[in-house]
Amino acid sequence: MIPVRHALSVSMWRTVTRGPVATYGLAGLCVLAFLAGPVSGFDPAYGKGDALLAAQSAYFLRWGVLPAELDFNSPHALLTPLTALFVHANWPHLLGNMLFLHVFGAMTEQRMGRVHFTLFYLGVGYVALFGYAAVNATSEQTLVGASGAISGVLGAFLYLFPKARVTSLFPFLFFLPLRFPAWAVLIFWFVLQWLAARAAGPGPGVAYLAHLVGFGAGFLYAWVRYRRTDRVGGQTAATEGERQP
Repeated sequence: MIPVRHALSVSMWRTVTRGPVATYGLAGLCVLAFLAGPVSGFDPAYGKGDALLAAQSAYFLRWGVLPAELDFNSPHALLTPLTALFVHANWPHLLGNMLFLHVFGAMTEQRMGRVHFTLFYLGVGYVALFGYAAVNATSEQTLVGASGAISGVLGAFLYLFPKARVTSLFPFLFFLPLRFPAWAVLIFWFVLQWLAARAAGPGPGVAYLAHLVGFGAGFLYAWVRYRRTDRVGGQTAATEGERQP
């Protein structure tokens, strides 16, 4: 399932067009970190072959989360759930995360405000990665990526914009664009993560549990923070309210 766009009210669309600075800034940092690191393949200084693989391994160990070494006696280890949010394992990993951040981040940022959204993103990302590491405390598999933080954004989006509409591309339907309420798409996404987390075995792979923790933390935070205020629901948008990456 690939999200493509969502509908906005016309007034909100005019506000968002001023620029989701925090969303673009966070995405830009992820892209810059990836391009400057050994995974992108753009910097010849990292070498080739075994030298490049060694550089990549050292890069992930330095900036990623290693659950087996995450303890309160190591300030560096406790910082890695933050630094890992800006490190990605490969191009598909980076581009997939940035697409979800772009589609769902702008509206969430507009609702929260730039500073609030940035702190929320970092906080929920930290909780997601730390939560995964706590459950898998003996794992020596390095954990990297913004998926936990972006899952938190999805959770907050689900609470804040329950009636938004999302156009999605489904690979198993030959990438046919279909339009659904955001709540249906996000709940479907959550169920997929839950099923995948149950089926996942030990060893390297996708940290589905971090996705679930991030999503739950984001939804819970939005519920606690905004339950006494109006959520954006009511009217869906006309065509001029459409956004498409």
